[in-house]
Amino acid sequence: MALVHFSLWAQLMLTSLVASADLPTLYEYYTGDGISSGLSADQPYFTLNGKNITIYSGAMHYFRIPPQYWRDRLRKLRAAGLNTVETYVAWNLHEPQDGLFDFGDGGTDMQQFLDVQQYIKIAQEEDLFVIVRPGPYICAEWEWGGFPSWLLKADGIKVRTPDATYMTYVKRYFDKLLPLLAELQFTNGGPIIAVQVENEYGSSPQKDLDYIQQLYDLIRDKGIVELLVTSDSAGGTSGTLPDLLLQTINFGGNPLGYLNSLKRMQPDRPLMTMEYWTGWYDHWSEEHHTVANNTFGGILETILTFPASVNMYMFHGGTNWGFLNGANIGPGDNSNFQPTTTSYDYDAPLSEAGDYTDKYYIAKELIKQYNTVETLTPDQPELMERQAYASVDVTEQLDFDDIIASSPVVKSQNPLPMEKLPINNDSGQSYGYIVYRQEGLSIAADSVLTITGHVRDTIMVLINGVLISKPLSSSDDLKGFGYWKQENSNITLTSEDLSDATLDIVIENWGRGNFGNLYYQYKGLSEDNQVYLNEEELSSWTIYPLEFKKSWIAELADWKPFDGSQTGPVLYRGTLTVEGDPKDTFIDMQEWTKGVVFVNGFALGKHAMIGPQQTLYLPGPFLQTGENEIVIFEEFGPATQIKFSEDPIFNTK
Repeated sequence: MALVHFSLWAQLMLTSLVASADLPTLYEYYTGDGISSGLSADQPYFTLNGKNITIYSGAMHYFRIPPQYWRDRLRKLRAAGLNTVETYVAWNLHEPQDGLFDFGDGGTDMQQFLDVQQYIKIAQEEDLFVIVRPGPYICAEWEWGGFPSWLLKADGIKVRTPDATYMTYVKRYFDKLLPLLAELQFTNGGPIIAVQVENEYGSSPQKDLDYIQQLYDLIRDKGIVELLVTSDSAGGTSGTLPDLLLQTINFGGNPLGYLNSLKRMQPDRPLMTMEYWTGWYDHWSEEHHTVANNTFGGILETILTFPASVNMYMFHGGTNWGFLNGANIGPGDNSNFQPTTTSYDYDAPLSEAGDYTDKYYIAKELIKQYNTVETLTPDQPELMERQAYASVDVTEQLDFDDIIASSPVVKSQNPLPMEKLPINNDSGQSYGYIVYRQEGLSIAADSVLTITGHVRDTIMVLINGVLISKPLSSSDDLKGFGYWKQENSNITLTSEDLSDATLDIVIENWGRGNFGNLYYQYKGLSEDNQVYLNEEELSSWTIYPLEFKKSWIAELADWKPFDGSQTGPVLYRGTLTVEGDPKDTFIDMQEWTKGVVFVNGFALGKHAMIGPQQTLYLPGPFLQTGENEIVIFEEFGPATQIKFSEDPIFNTK
């Protein structure tokens, strides 16, 4: 009897394999007879090249994924039955300095991530269509919503408006980007079936539809012929031009309500959820966000049975490398600042490290159930092997004065914000920390330092190289001096008279806001911040930008033996020796306090003991066989070792 059962199983498997072999690929199905038309929304359902299509899409951003893993993540998406991948395009990466562009060959620290054409081509090779959302504003919980910080050197510039100065920069950027996308349009034989104009413009506090019209004209003038769309969150649905653009909607709940609303606005056009929020992102000091599997599956099924097309945001979240996380900011005074974590796991169907989650299988089963166009899909790729490497001893350190000695120097009568510094070809400082120094001060006992306004974003105060502000010990400390919640904050500097003293104010950009009141995102000391020693305003500053670029880290010298006695901003170094092929891992930062981690010079991400993120994802391709340098900029107090974990850890303190 067992042999009969086995024979029947083998016969069924053989039949299944033959049937699979007979299935067309996605491109064979939609382009086998040639290409005559692209994605059409001129009827209540989508057609592609004259054939009906429901879009089953997932969001995966090329700049959040190691490029060595682009194919792996795209194949996993296709293996779930999705037919489309969606990506934003990050302007701040592609034009990091005014007029300096990088699309994979520009020599910047993020160069390896930036060949957006290659990412789109790999998507096509993996039998996927592509939706591109090039902005210029993308939100995405990304630093300043994708805007390059050097825009702020132009006084009075108004982003996301028809402001002539702003639009001049947008046009120059699109002159570079859009021809790259135009080559890869579906009607040109490529995978791009739709392009989004701006992003959630209905929620902009300075909405002007002439701006959308100008973007529309610019995109069309640059050869983009495919379907153009807008997307708006449930809170704002008026950021579109109905006669020119298909409107789509973004939400995480109440699918029937929002889809019915969209249907009433566009009764004779297809419906699409451009962002169905599969999970959510984390801010530092919050609990780790998750969405229950049954909630996720129930909402997705409601979308599919409505029926509507869908883009799952995110299908794979990835990582906000280095200094590139965004923030929520609320009002313009920074009092409600909420920085986003380095991890952008998002509780998505694919985890930050590319693991399959329960949501992956739920999505796969629902698409299989409701997709009436059956095409060939690949087997699920095997997972990348991970390893918890043995702990590494911290062996060396560079003290604060040594760090400062390696920095460029700017002299200014008044304190300048990062964006106004005359560095980087006059493009200012985008990321990292900035130090404002006063030397030769006479400071009487019980003197008070006051900084007006709300700081942007965190402050450490040192006297003669010694940290006098309170080290971070819990989330409650965010309410006190050194953080953004206090207005006109102050600190007592010394209990004894000091002469010829050096005062350092170290300020961190913990992420420019990506949503809401975006307009003036200055970091460091801006015009809202005056600095007083008792009643006297301080002037004549020496300013040190600490950008932590890869080239700067490589040139650091005169490292001292580690002693672990310092409290305050110090660089620490250890060496990870890898035998054999490097594997993915997580760096466990639970014993450290707050700062940034660099691996072989690359800014991996930020750490903070307040959580929820306690580990940093370290992909194997960022390591090499043999010795690997790990450098940690620790603001307050170090651990003696660098530890590793096979899995991520989330915990709030």
